[in-house]
Amino acid sequence: MCQHGQRASRVSGDISIVSGVAGRYATALFELALEERKIDEVSKDLGRFDALIEGSEDLQRLVRSPVFGAGEQASAIDALLKKAGIAGIAANFIRLIARNRRLFVFQDMVRAFAALVSEHRGEINAEVTSAAPLSAAQVKSLKESLKKAMGKDVSLNERVDAALIGGLIVKVGSRMIDTSIRTKLDSLKLAMKEVG
Repeated sequence: MCQHGQRASRVSGDISIVSGVAGRYATALFELALEERKIDEVSKDLGRFDALIEGSEDLQRLVRSPVFGAGEQASAIDALLKKAGIAGIAANFIRLIARNRRLFVFQDMVRAFAALVSEHRGEINAEVTSAAPLSAAQVKSLKESLKKAMGKDVSLNERVDAALIGGLIVKVGSRMIDTSIRTKLDSLKLAMKEVG
């Protein structure tokens, strides 16, 4: 195995998210992207495709439902990749997982790939869920705060969930900080039930 492959294998043993089917695919993709020196390009394209899935209930259904055959998924994904302008390694990877009927774990693969990239760069990977997209200033401030707390640079994997109403949920490894208004309201409802 090449030096990069040994590194990715070592990393996959250290990071719990890089395991199972998603971990194997993400590790193979990471090794290829590293070898081709296209980590940034692949990361960007995976993020764009992930955002397309998040933004479309029809696409989520296509990706997750066993009702669609591999051929149907592959043709729909191919058309979507062309329309979104996603090509190269990321597009080939997405086509491969569609053919292999693994689209339903694509988002886990994206998280595993991001964890490998972060480890490679000496960063910590954090998942941030917010009620609305964060501004550049908010992202910068959050990264700085997390860097102070963790002692390392932080790579953010951002998601939007309007159900949070406001605030953030930040996950770094097994640690989670939940400042969402939804959670505060749920806690308040529970406290009121206990009192009444």
